[in-house]
Amino acid sequence: MSAVAAASFDVTAPLFTRSRAHAARLESMLASDEMSRKTHSELEEMLRSGALEWARSMLEELLEWRAHAEREVEVEGEDKVRRRRKRPSARSLETLLGRVEVPRLAYQAPGSPDLHPMDATLNLPREMYSHGLRRLVAREAAKSSFQEVVESVEELTGAKIGKRQVEELAVRAAQDFDAFYEQRAAARDPKDDLLVISTDGKGIVMRTEDLREGTRQAAQKKANKLETRLTPGEKSNRKRMAQVATVYSIAPFPRTARDVLHTLRNADEVSTKRPRPTDKRVWASVDKGMAAVIREAFDEALRRDPDKERRWVVLVDGDPKQVRAVKAEARRVGVKVTLIADIVHVIEYIWDAARALFGGSNSKAERWVSDRLLALLSGRSGGDVAKTIRWWEARTKDLDASAHATIRRTCTYLADRTRTRMLGYQEALRDGLPIATGVIEGACRHVVKDRMDRTGARWSLTGAEAVLRLRALRASKDFDAYWTFHLEQDRLRNHASRYANGEIPDPLPVPKPRLRRVK
Repeated sequence: MSAVAAASFDVTAPLFTRSRAHAARLESMLASDEMSRKTHSELEEMLRSGALEWARSMLEELLEWRAHAEREVEVEGEDKVRRRRKRPSARSLETLLGRVEVPRLAYQAPGSPDLHPMDATLNLPREMYSHGLRRLVAREAAKSSFQEVVESVEELTGAKIGKRQVEELAVRAAQDFDAFYEQRAAARDPKDDLLVISTDGKGIVMRTEDLREGTRQAAQKKANKLETRLTPGEKSNRKRMAQVATVYSIAPFPRTARDVLHTLRNADEVSTKRPRPTDKRVWASVDKGMAAVIREAFDEALRRDPDKERRWVVLVDGDPKQVRAVKAEARRVGVKVTLIADIVHVIEYIWDAARALFGGSNSKAERWVSDRLLALLSGRSGGDVAKTIRWWEARTKDLDASAHATIRRTCTYLADRTRTRMLGYQEALRDGLPIATGVIEGACRHVVKDRMDRTGARWSLTGAEAVLRLRALRASKDFDAYWTFHLEQDRLRNHASRYANGEIPDPLPVPKPRLRRVK
């Protein structure tokens, strides 16, 4: 509807006249002889499109009605300039129901931007896409490629939106991620529950301009073998590391070394007694570095346990930079943490040594690995286990240089983790602590790999960061709460910030009190 048409709208006419006329036409069409032979799918599609148009018409008529009820108000901008002139105006809004026109008054002053109090009352976004459509785009972009989102939105709503606009809307939808978690009241779990932090990295193939400097320079030195995609050998210099983190609570679960071995040998058996993580939050960032994400994890843990009364456990894969960052954050917040190296990573290193000693993955190597693992879980230090491995190396003949290098790497890994006190598995099992990073490994797969590692995908930094945030919100079951917070932030950002003292004048008339009939 144009501003002129809005000005001539008959406010005394019954509301929803056009939408009722549309519904009547739809009813008449359904009752016609032509419809009597239609299949159910044809009827379904006709009713779906007809219902969308009916709802779109109702929304547009309601917006027109509110515009004609708009009263004159005093409007002063954040620039302290009073807008004394006003004129009818209108703007388009692409919604889940279709495109509508939003008529409203524009308040003006020479040299100052126009202000629209009705826009603030409706909390309209600055771009033409409604919050409902933006929410749909945000949820779909977290699951599907941007091109698939374009197709899904058009199929579901009829709205036409470009691939670039999908990425831009995803970025806008995710912009309040950090602020949401900073202000959110943290869960307060029982003091006896363990407070667990875990972190890991996962690479994402990026556009060349969005790689970190060192990786970008290495990528520019190599020419691609194919024009349309990267081959496996080229991806190592095309990736930027996303740091993944999780914080959760879990009840202690004491067990023995043999319990762990039994679980490893019978992976399909799930103990009904084993506690599950609660209040789990996972997130990832390709923009922030490792130290920054680990700091966020400690801040999240501190919000949950501000008095530091619970036992803090940090599970890592043992990367030295990661360990240094964890220890630095523990000192910063003044908390004692129990640092544990993921047992699965340790097992993989021991298996590497076993394959070097016994010529591959065979039953003898499997028994040997079980013995070394039992020693670690029963209290033997990593250094002691490394000495045992070296003894086996010395008595095994015909090992080539590659085998010796593999065994040396395993022994160094075990000795280093012993020095950093990360292999205290006997005490961890006794106290019921987790010793495997299954939660963070699952987060790396679900939050990052399943969406970001699609064949041929090359991400921009802003697009990748936005999608990671949206996926993290869904994985943490926080999307609905976040969206409510995001809408309020949009109102403050787009509207309240443009008025003097952040006070938006109310353009709607005060409702007349309804008199109750006295019997």
